[in-house]
Amino acid sequence: MSETVAVRASEQPPSAFAAAWHMLRDVVVSDRKAKIGASLLVFLVIVAIIGPYIAPHDVELPNTDIRLTGPTLSNIMGTDHIGRDLFSRIISGLTISLMVATGAVVIAVVIGVPIGAFAGYQGGWVDSVIMRIMDAIIAMPGRLLAIALVAAIGPSVGALWFAISFGSVPRYARLIRGGVLAQREREYVEAARAIGESPGSTLFRYVLPNAMAPVLVQITLNFPSAITAEASLSFLGLGLVPPTISWGQMLSAAQPYLEVAPWLAIFPGLALTALIMGFVLLGDALRDHLDPRSHGRRRAKKKDSA
Repeated sequence: MSETVAVRASEQPPSAFAAAWHMLRDVVVSDRKAKIGASLLVFLVIVAIIGPYIAPHDVELPNTDIRLTGPTLSNIMGTDHIGRDLFSRIISGLTISLMVATGAVVIAVVIGVPIGAFAGYQGGWVDSVIMRIMDAIIAMPGRLLAIALVAAIGPSVGALWFAISFGSVPRYARLIRGGVLAQREREYVEAARAIGESPGSTLFRYVLPNAMAPVLVQITLNFPSAITAEASLSFLGLGLVPPTISWGQMLSAAQPYLEVAPWLAIFPGLALTALIMGFVLLGDALRDHLDPRSHGRRRAKKKDSA
């Protein structure tokens, strides 16, 4: 009997990250929408990494002789109001957007997942107290809270990480708590306890790998929110400040020139849309994969087509 219990426990995935990665890989391989989103994101990440090597011009070098020039062979996206190359600046802004969004999402996951997992596994008054704190944070308007935090701390990458991630922590905590509540009484958890696993080991080795799938979906959907938040704060002058380049800054600076140089807003806007669209497509595909009703609809369509 003990050998059977041990086998059942050992069959669980080795880590929550491995389980999430396997699910992501399977969805990307099988879903066309996920392939498009993942391909777009991979392309943009590669551009961000090699950006300094492919940017054709110095991002801060002005040239008043070609100020507000439209797209040409030498400046494929035109130039801004002091003659700086727009394409080079958009590439630099891509790196900043990904860095800010990644930092904010990682902080929210690292804080929110352990809090929610602990609350769900412990239950009782501990769960109630933690969840009431999370509810209080959710009740605060997220964007206004981010503005207040950045204004209090000061504009910097670290301040944006903290301000953007703060409102996302409760979402991860609530998601993982629900998954842990659903998993903690399952047979494999009983098996792990029977072979002498500690509560912490049971939670992180056996329960979390089976509860992480909704968190992975939330991560892909949280990235667009974080990217938009950074752009919005920078647009309002509360985010990153020059010489750091942000797409929000570029959109704000384009306002006085929209009639004479619309490309100043069009190209940063398209870049922002492409980055957000990649995450949205991937997140929608993951959500469809986890939704039983979606599987039912797909089976019904296959029967109808047959």
